Amino acid sequence: MKKALICGVSGQDGAYLAQLLVSKGYEVYGTARDAQMSTFYNLEKLGIRSQVNVESMALNDFRSVLQTLVRIKPDELYNLAGQSSVGLSFDQPVETLESISVGTLNILEAIRFLNTPIRFYNAGSSESFGDTGGAAADETTPFRPRSPYAVAKATAFWEVANYREAYGLFACSGILFNHESPLRPERFVTRKIVSAACRIAAGRGEKLNLGNISICRDWGWAPEYVDAMWRMLQKETPDDFVIATGETHSLEEFVAETFRCVGLDWREHVVTDPSLLRPTDIAVGKGNPAKAFKELDWRAKYAMKDVVQMMMDSELQS
Repeated sequence: MKKALICGVSGQDGAYLAQLLVSKGYEVYGTARDAQMSTFYNLEKLGIRSQVNVESMALNDFRSVLQTLVRIKPDELYNLAGQSSVGLSFDQPVETLESISVGTLNILEAIRFLNTPIRFYNAGSSESFGDTGGAAADETTPFRPRSPYAVAKATAFWEVANYREAYGLFACSGILFNHESPLRPERFVTRKIVSAACRIAAGRGEKLNLGNISICRDWGWAPEYVDAMWRMLQKETPDDFVIATGETHSLEEFVAETFRCVGLDWREHVVTDPSLLRPTDIAVGKGNPAKAFKELDWRAKYAMKDVVQMMMDSELQS
């Protein structure tokens, strides 16, 4: 039985990854800063809380990371932890940079120090590409980050590449484009839109305040994306992969599709709020997942409209 350690197991991706690994027969461990105080709500929602061993670990504390790896001795380590909101990163740039870049570095250094054959997955982000002028980004596209979050993710990406090349670690980064699910917290715009549309359809007389709805993104389904993470660590040699659907849609299209699901015209319920505009933003996010299809045999089955429908179904049921 393989052992897997998931840093950030309480988040959307961590919970779905834990579910996938449990189904594959892994002994699954997950970390939180304070496991005794964390609710692990997403694990409870997926019905796997009892099948995941939880540990307290502070990623920004090298001693804590080292002790955890010595105690658990994982075969695979997935780092999905760190501040995960682009918008919040403008308000908390230091916390964002430290939680992502220092946390990743501590894991890499601990693996190197222990000299054990741990296979490491790092959660990269398409935000690191910045604005590509509408061109589809692949693994050779330069990084031009436009937010503190993107800067932190780009930093972590190069840390992984450096340790892989300098010390021979089996370390991969998945450069994931936007991926959503009902486990997203409402501070993420997709879940905010879905929840508001359901409340409005139920008769709540409210308006949905949004920032720039002309931005375009490549939206996928989170449970599919964690499968790509696992596949990366099953390869013979470590490498980095762009994970995306290959389809791009505007936020306006996402909003329109969401309200269409409940028989409403979004234009009657959405208000543009200048306070929600970011200092810098990416106009178009577009991914080219050809390498993942070729080398991982991975391809997204669900695109934006499917994602909206599944999120709406879940929201209406709850």
